[in-house]
Amino acid sequence: MSQKPTRQDIDVDYLADQLSELLAIPSPTGYTDNIVRHVCCELDRFGLEYELTRRGAIRARLPGNRPAGARAFVSHLDTLGAQVAGIRPNGRLELVPIGTWSARFAEGARAEVFTEKGTYRGTILPPKASGHTFGDDVDQAPIGWPHVELRLDALAQHPEHVERLGVTIGDIVAIDPQPEFLGNGFIVSRHLDNKAGVAVMLAALKTMAEGPMPPVDIYWLFTIAEEVGQGAAAILLPDIASMVAVDNGTTAPGQNSSEFGVTIAMADQTGPFDYHLTRKMTKLCEINDIRYQKDVFRYYRSDSASAIEAGADVRTALVTFGVDASHGYERIHMHALRSLAELLTAYALSDVGIPRDENAMASLRGFTHQPLAPADQELTVETRVIPEVARKRGR
Repeated sequence: MSQKPTRQDIDVDYLADQLSELLAIPSPTGYTDNIVRHVCCELDRFGLEYELTRRGAIRARLPGNRPAGARAFVSHLDTLGAQVAGIRPNGRLELVPIGTWSARFAEGARAEVFTEKGTYRGTILPPKASGHTFGDDVDQAPIGWPHVELRLDALAQHPEHVERLGVTIGDIVAIDPQPEFLGNGFIVSRHLDNKAGVAVMLAALKTMAEGPMPPVDIYWLFTIAEEVGQGAAAILLPDIASMVAVDNGTTAPGQNSSEFGVTIAMADQTGPFDYHLTRKMTKLCEINDIRYQKDVFRYYRSDSASAIEAGADVRTALVTFGVDASHGYERIHMHALRSLAELLTAYALSDVGIPRDENAMASLRGFTHQPLAPADQELTVETRVIPEVARKRGR
């Protein structure tokens, strides 16, 4: 690895503006066309070539000195949301979640229902929502999606009213993000997972589009169904040797994530990330003076999981910005977003550490190794083990 810093300066104002614009575009899984168009407009501004899958996942390419052994970054455009599952006798709507999130965080949320006739505003409430009517029973209500309902801001007091409005089962519901950008750098909003990751990638891409050419092609992947587990499997190419997912880390008791600096995930619920790529991320942080910490996420999966499970032979890593109250009413800090964008540029411009990776299949020559020697010995694996293996084989 090159020992010289490769970190590039990030336009933080652009990053914040993009995050604000992305949060203003509703994009629950299954309703992502509009946010896809927004990102494509930004790619047009940068002069990048890109293509879309049938459903709208985006693959953009920033040319490098050679195409083989390409690198990729990936983040997802879709967010949590809900769908109409039924219409109750009082005209309120039953809901099921899109993605995995608790109804505890849905209570009191303002929302928008997308129908074929247009959109309607509404509020998600428990059936017993009035303290003046139900007294202490309001505080005894159970938590769960069967125990909330969506009150439409329209004449909808009976199922017949709802039918005339054009609201039907299966209509998608977007939850208002209600963002606040505070003067001290904190950002509070729903859906920072993963619109903050998208903003980080766009900010890094803006810098890269105006800067030096990377050693290999860099692909910028934006997926549309990560929250329901589908991820990046559909948009990888054989030339892509390594993929770095950009998403949120979980800042909570028992975790090592932070709202400051970069949190590098060493594993998630699908298992360890690539040994060599994750350690390259930590080394890049050290070389480029980027604050970082490591963490392990036990109840978490990212865009890379679906690609690995689909059989893609690609090295994967996950680099994150720490989020407090993930999948709830989330909070992050601009320091983490800037640090993460800097790391993306540092990685994109860093030397290729494993030249063999440009081939999908190759001989043992140039294959990686991992340390086996006791920590108090100076001999490396290569000097201690490989000659012994060669001697036994008569080489």
